[in-house]
Amino acid sequence: MTQDDLARFSINQETVKQLTLPQLADACGRSGIRQVGLWRAPVQAYGPEAAARLMRDAGLVVTSLCRGGFLTDPGPAARRRALDDNRAAVEEAATLGTGTLVLVCGGLPRGSRDLAGARERIADALAELAPYAGELGVRLAIEPLHPMFASDRCVVSTLGQALDLAERFPAEQVGVVVDTYHVWWDDRAPEEIARAGAGGRLAAFQLADWVTPLPEGVLLGRGQLGDGAVDLRRFRGLVDAAGYGGPIEVEIFNPGLWARDGAEVLAETVERYVRHVLPERDVAGHGET
Repeated sequence: MTQDDLARFSINQETVKQLTLPQLADACGRSGIRQVGLWRAPVQAYGPEAAARLMRDAGLVVTSLCRGGFLTDPGPAARRRALDDNRAAVEEAATLGTGTLVLVCGGLPRGSRDLAGARERIADALAELAPYAGELGVRLAIEPLHPMFASDRCVVSTLGQALDLAERFPAEQVGVVVDTYHVWWDDRAPEEIARAGAGGRLAAFQLADWVTPLPEGVLLGRGQLGDGAVDLRRFRGLVDAAGYGGPIEVEIFNPGLWARDGAEVLAETVERYVRHVLPERDVAGHGET
C-alpha cells in the first residue's frame, strides 16, 4: 500500500467513535490518513474552533460534517428550532473548513402519513437555508436513506428524490450524498449518479456494507467493508465516471467495531478499503484488471 492508495480515503468519525478527537487525529497521523468526516456532538463538546485547530495542526482536512436536517415537523416552534439548529450547523461546518454539511432530512411527523407534504417542507426549509450556507461556502448535501428509515429519519429514500429536491436550488448550494449503505439496492442508482454528476450535484460519497440479519433498531447495522452484499468497487466506478473525484468517506455504525481498539479498527478499515474499493490490481501491482 502506498500513500497514493489513501489519497481519497476519509475516515468518518463514527466508524471509530470510541476515539476522542485528539486520539482520532493521532491515529490518523500514524496511519497516513489525511482526511476525516466529523460529527456535530463531539465537535460541539470539544469546541468548533478548538476542533478546527486540532485538525489543522494534525494536517487533517475535514471532508464533511454530520449532520443537519430533520426539517419535516410542521409546527411553527419546531420549524424555528430546526432552522436555527441548521444555521448553527452551517456555521460549524464553515469553522471546520469543510464545504459539505450532510443533511438527514427527517421522517414523518407523529401521526402523519403524508410523504409528499413532508418532502415539500424540506424544500421550504432549504429555500431558507441554502442561500445562507452558500454565503459561508458550505453546500447542503441531501442524503437519501434506505426506505426502512422513511417513517422516522428520512422521507427522502432514493437518489432520484434527493435530486428532485436539490435541483430546485443552485448546485453550489445544494447537492446529494451517495452512501452505498442506503442506495445499493436501487436499480436506478447508476443513472441517478450520472444525473447528479452531470448537474454538479455529487457532494459526498460514503461507504458502508449491508449485512444481514439486521439488528434490532436497524440503525447500527452497517457492516465493515467487504463483509456484506454491496459491490463497493462498482459504486466507486460509478461516481468516478460521473466526474466525482472527491473524498471517499467510510462511515460505519457498528457496536462490534466500537467495542474494539480504535486504532485496530482504523487499520482494518484502511486495509478493507484498499482491497474492496480501489481498482483491482494485476499481479505486478499496476493498473486495473
